Amino acid sequence: MSDSIKIITTEDGSHSLYHEGLKETYHSFHGAYRESIHVFMLYGLDSWLARNPRRYPIRVFEVGFGTGLNAWLTLVWAEQNQIPVLYHSIEPFPVSKEIYSQLNYIEHDHSIWHYHKYFQALHEAPWNEGGPVSEYFNFKKDQVTLEDAQLYPSDVVFFDAFAPSKQPELWGKELLEKVEDSMNPGAAFVTYCAMGQLKRDLKSIGLEVESLPGPPGKKEMTRAWKPSWSE
Repeated sequence: MSDSIKIITTEDGSHSLYHEGLKETYHSFHGAYRESIHVFMLYGLDSWLARNPRRYPIRVFEVGFGTGLNAWLTLVWAEQNQIPVLYHSIEPFPVSKEIYSQLNYIEHDHSIWHYHKYFQALHEAPWNEGGPVSEYFNFKKDQVTLEDAQLYPSDVVFFDAFAPSKQPELWGKELLEKVEDSMNPGAAFVTYCAMGQLKRDLKSIGLEVESLPGPPGKKEMTRAWKPSWSE
């Protein structure tokens, strides 16, 4: 295993990773699985679908493929709801097979265990290429920084970068504007981060910002909507 990346177990029993160089975890200590479900599934995909019940496919852009947890849960969501999703994720520093093959997400929730093969498939999919992974999930992951990434139109943005205190450049207004420019009218931007500066920056680039209850162990999270053409 890499000397700089260690597997840790969070409070809900699910794994995350600890980056020793940044002294930062990939997910909340209070529960990696619960955090992804709460922030990105509940307040991301479910909320977007409630506003747009018949607009398919849903185009998702993720900043930070990381462990693959968000992508896998989105695939499960797409299959269970029978809603086509086009998912684009970027990650400049992929985790190794030695690490991702030990992650326990497929054992963590036995109700979706039969989707276990897709977790491996997402990690084994070739970088910088796109294609279907399952019936309702089309997937592309690019090994690139946000600065250099080519962004496609998106309906939901999962902004899951390391914390602003660890990677402030990713949370700067210039890159937020790049992401906002790629968002379709009516698109949602969701992140675990609740910093005041982020909210101010999102408002300043024209998004409608909400402070929402955070996942276990965190008071708040942030969601922002791009105005639709009719607004």
